[in-house]
Amino acid sequence: MATSTNLFEQIALDLQVHGVSIQSLDLQEPALLALTERLDILSQRDFHRAGIGRQEEHMKNEQVRRDKIHWLETSDTHESLFLSYMQDLKVYLNRRLFLGLFSYECHFAHYESGAFYKKHLDAFKGEANRVLSTVLYLNPNWQEGDGGELVIYDPNNSDEILQIVTPNYGTLVTFLSEEFPHEVLPAKKARYSIAGWFRVNTSVGGNIDPPQ
Repeated sequence: MATSTNLFEQIALDLQVHGVSIQSLDLQEPALLALTERLDILSQRDFHRAGIGRQEEHMKNEQVRRDKIHWLETSDTHESLFLSYMQDLKVYLNRRLFLGLFSYECHFAHYESGAFYKKHLDAFKGEANRVLSTVLYLNPNWQEGDGGELVIYDPNNSDEILQIVTPNYGTLVTFLSEEFPHEVLPAKKARYSIAGWFRVNTSVGGNIDPPQ
């Protein structure tokens, strides 16, 4: 399995050429193992129904998405280890691709049986500061027929499928947030992932964005 530096370089190459990268973390990567341990500690009371939009625009709409989430914080040692790993990826991509990435935010996503997320973009051109989206899957022994696939569509034809990604343990997907419509197909059993976004700094005057 490639070292993190080799993995980061492959992600950078994929983003530069295709705008999408699908790679696998070393299954003994400490950051991945820490997330698995953290999931064992979390209870369902720690997960909350996800919404759509930010701040005053935030709302819940079960016709669009039905996942439950738990935001990662540096105050938890397990979560902090993964956030540090993604900080290393941020630094590497900035040096390699000059993206100007400023911060990273992410949450656990729990899809119960039957849960889904309809086709959407993570950011709209010129209206948001999300630049790169990431998804890391935490599902050992996921089988064909368990559902929950990530479907990525062509930016130039949102009806044309580019990739269908099975949510296998350790699979890391990275893609340009403004470019690629995507959806999560209904899961047929409990499905876990980390959904995250690298963001640029769009602070203006006293308005700090992204929030610290």
